[in-house]
Amino acid sequence: MPTSKPPDIREAILKIVQKMRPHGPNDPSQQQGAVLRRAAEELAVVNDHDLELAILTVWHDLFRTGLLAWGFNLNNPDPPFFHFTDRGRKTLENLSRDPGNPAGYLAHLDSLGTLSEVASSYLAEGLDCYVSGYYKAAAVMLGAAAESTTLSLRDVLVAKLTALGQQIPRQLADWKVKTVFDAMYFQLSSRKPNMPHKLAAELDAFWPAFASQIRSTRNDAGHPVSVEPVTPDQVHASFLVFPEVVRLSSGLEGWINTSLR
Repeated sequence: MPTSKPPDIREAILKIVQKMRPHGPNDPSQQQGAVLRRAAEELAVVNDHDLELAILTVWHDLFRTGLLAWGFNLNNPDPPFFHFTDRGRKTLENLSRDPGNPAGYLAHLDSLGTLSEVASSYLAEGLDCYVSGYYKAAAVMLGAAAESTTLSLRDVLVAKLTALGQQIPRQLADWKVKTVFDAMYFQLSSRKPNMPHKLAAELDAFWPAFASQIRSTRNDAGHPVSVEPVTPDQVHASFLVFPEVVRLSSGLEGWINTSLR
């Protein structure tokens, strides 16, 4: 059986091609054989056919999903030469936390807060869809993960208000997530004077960003009116916003539990 999971293989290969990437026209070209040999070394492939196949699968997925393309120049347009596409270069800009590198993305999220089991399951599937090029499905899965995170925070707020003997707004129990979302924002924003300045600023900055970016992208994908309701760039932007949603949710949960009066 393979000794590395596919996300780890993907991260390893992306780091290898990043190191080998030419920075000028006189630098050596990138070639498939050199990358795969380095991958075999770093992933400790020793008489492991399953792991070799897993590496090849991930390698070809990078071409299928548009991060890499064959060719070095018009005189060398075919394998084994390859180059980064614009999408691939964007992934490299923040490789340690880009959704194109699920292992790094999840490690970054873990440093910001803890997701519920439900949110984690949807996020994992969303990342699988994203790296496979299924952007509409990725948008829907990420939207579900974000909504689950918000509803978990709602449960914390309701529990605290109940413990304080305060009235629970009926909108917080509504079946429509948008209604719950707006009610939560009203409850939290009205208490900003009692929040730490940084947390209040993050509430202003990232709560609307969640509503305008992740939810709108999810809704466009889930209620399509065209063949391409969302673009890869829109979905990529949603994934980049989501860690800030997690950071904000984690900060608000801590404040609600310890300081809400």
